[in-house]
Formats: sequence, structure tokens, C-alpha cells
Amino acid sequence: MFDPIEKLKEHLRHASVSTDSAFKRGMDGSRDFLHSLFSEMGLSVEIVDTDLHPIVLAKREGDPSWPHVIIYGHYDVQPADPLELWESDPFEPVERDGRLYARGAADNKGPQMAHIAAVAQVLEECPDLPLRITFLIEGEEEIGSPSLLPFLKQRKEELSEADLVLLSDTLSPSADQLVVTVGLRGIVALEVEFEGPKSDLHSGLHGGAIYNPLQALFEVCGSLHDSENRVTVPGFYEDVAQVEDWEREQLTALGADEQSYKEFLGIDALHPHPDYNAFEAIRYLPTLEFNGMGGGYQGEGSKTIIPSKAMAKITCRLVGNQDPFKVGALVKEAILARTPAGIKAKVEMGHEGSPYLVVPPGRPNTPSDQPVRLAKAFEATARAIAETFDKPPLFLREGGSIPIIADMKKILGLDSVMVGLFLPEDNLHAPNESLNLEVLKKGIQVSKKILKALAEG
Repeated sequence: MFDPIEKLKEHLRHASVSTDSAFKRGMDGSRDFLHSLFSEMGLSVEIVDTDLHPIVLAKREGDPSWPHVIIYGHYDVQPADPLELWESDPFEPVERDGRLYARGAADNKGPQMAHIAAVAQVLEECPDLPLRITFLIEGEEEIGSPSLLPFLKQRKEELSEADLVLLSDTLSPSADQLVVTVGLRGIVALEVEFEGPKSDLHSGLHGGAIYNPLQALFEVCGSLHDSENRVTVPGFYEDVAQVEDWEREQLTALGADEQSYKEFLGIDALHPHPDYNAFEAIRYLPTLEFNGMGGGYQGEGSKTIIPSKAMAKITCRLVGNQDPFKVGALVKEAILARTPAGIKAKVEMGHEGSPYLVVPPGRPNTPSDQPVRLAKAFEATARAIAETFDKPPLFLREGGSIPIIADMKKILGLDSVMVGLFLPEDNLHAPNESLNLEVLKKGIQVSKKILKALAEG
């Protein structure tokens, strides 16, 4: 049996940055690492070529009557920039104070290793385990999974035979309080361009005579929220899912403190929707956020112009039954309707993903036709976490997005059990990313218990 931490270190040394072609060697190395590891475990391995980065598909076959779980993860990572803020080489893992530092340690190679090691140990302990297992590890999650959607459609008949998806690519608040994520926000991105005069103009000769595109952009963007942070786009809050009493109780049990949250963020005030506190707003409400704005002169000193163009990048996070194309169209319509005369507006939709929501068993709103094996997986997960971490998990929606989880539901008909194995202090997407090694070790035990429970029927 291999040492999970040493194997994880080996995987982390491959600089598998999917967004930058300069890291092709790292992407290839990470793919080959997984191929070799799964082969050593006795699984059949298929490398599925795509237009960008291959998908690694590893299977443990068995009797068709056996339960079947898909374990999802991704081997690509975010760029390590800015490199000067790292305390050690981002692609040379280092242990310090019970944590393993490297890019990808928490997102997603570490949590992924928890499941890989769990499968290896379970099969060594129980070689005749009546459980079919499929690892689906992609290399494009950090760039929106463009190849995975067509793959799911192509292999629908094969993959939809599974009972559920198991993964760990979500957040828990602390090392002693795990969360099973039951909701993810969707997303839709838009890019806005305002154009005024045909070229930049002298602000003294022409200022006061025309509408400045920057001014127009700021005014229109500013109009998309009211003073209490409600989005003013007509129809924006349609199809928002109801928040159940049990969900609010679980969130209260989290014990989150707004003052601590402000200190963590480095701000002195929060600004949620008036009908929700900050922690509710993150999970239960859609948002409209400005991710970038620009136009005109950006260099040192002053350049007295009226810029010809101005731009903004917007993303909306979505919840419940909201449709990204519908919401994107509503936002586009609102921007165009509010654009003043003298300004030509262009609004283009970018990437999108649907929100996802699953209800655990035993809740007032649990679907009456919930599959038995899915219910058993949730129950086994709750029991495994309580036994391993000495505290039951909380079942909470999360503010982030993993669009492919909703796609798996839509295309394959499969719900997901998402066990949070990374923490706020793990610095995902930031310098000095790390993973709590004790959480990793306990995560392996949790995964083993889930797998054994599923195999029981």
C-alpha cells in the first residue's frame, strides 16, 4: 500500500496549470501520474483525448447488480502567480506545522487523494468488495470544464448506470467541523463595452458637449443595485429557491460570527440584502458582481482625455431554479435599456453554469422518489464524519460554483455527495496554498467508510 502523503507530494510536483500552454509538460505529467497510480491499484484506465486536456477514466468493474459510484475530481490547478508571495516553491511541496504547502494541495489534488487512497486501502482489505467504482478526473475544471460536457453526452449510456457521484471539492469551516455541501450557485458572465466618440478626445475642447463613456458606464452599472444592495434588474429574483427551516437551523449551528468574518475579510462593514444576513446571502441569494472595469488613460500622471471606450466584466451567481441564459438576457436587456443616447452599448454573454441543489434524506422537502442508494450514501457520509471527526456534519449550500455538478444531474440524472475537505485558511487560488494533513488523513477514513457502506447494498 502506498503512502498517501508521499504520493500526493509526487502529484503536486507536476505543475498542471491548464490555462497556460507553457505548462503542457506539467499537465502531461499529472495525467501520466494518475494513469500509473490507477493501474497499480488494479483499475482499468482510459485516457480520453479532448481538444485541450485529456480526461482520466479509471474503473473497477463488477457485477451489474452491484452499487456503482463515480468519484469526480480534477488534476489541473490555478497559476501560482504572484510567485514572489510564496514562502516556498509552489511546485515543490513542503510540510510545515501539520500542513502541506503547494499549488493544488487543497484544490484539488489533496482531497482527490483522500478518495484514491481510500479506494486503494478498501480494495486491499476487501478484494471482493461488491462495489463498482469509476474515477472521472478531468484536466479543465479551472477553465470551466469545456471538454467534460460533451464527454458526458457521449458517454451518457455508460455513466448514467451509476448511482451517485462522490467528490471533495468544497469547503468546510474548520478542521473539526465538516460540511456536506448540498447546493452550489450557478454562474453567468457578461462583458460590457460602451463606445462614445470614434477616438479619444481632448477633454478641454470637447468636455461638456458629449456623454463620457466612462461616466455612462459607471452610472448604468451603479443603477443595477439599489442602496440596500438589491439587484434592480426586473425579474432577477424569479425562480430563487425557497430556504427551508432546516437549512437555516444548520446555518445557525455553524456558529458563524459577523465580526470575525469582517476581521477575516479586512473590512469594517457588511452589506447584504436587507432580508438576509451575510451568511444567508452567500448561500441562498443570487448576486450581480463587477469583476473589472476600465477605460481611458491608466498610466502615471494625468492625460486629459474623454476616452472613446469603457468596459466592464460582470458575473452573476445563481441559485435554485434560476436559468443562466434567462438571467443573462435580463441583465443584458437592463443594461441596454439604461444606456444613454450618444453611447453605443455592446453586451456579450460569456461562460455559464446552472446552480445545483440536492436535499438529504429525512427532511420535510426530501423528494419522495429519492433513490435508495443516494439516501444511503448521505446517511453513511453523516455517520462516517461523526465517527471520524467526533462531530456530525452540517448540510449546507455553498456560495461557489462547480457547474459540471449540475451538468451531471441534467445529463446523467446523478446527484452528488460533496464532502468538504479544504478549509478557509488553505488559501485556494492564492499564494501559499496548503492542506491540513490531519484533515486529509481523516478524510481517507471517511471515504473508506462511505465506500464500505455503499457496498452493503
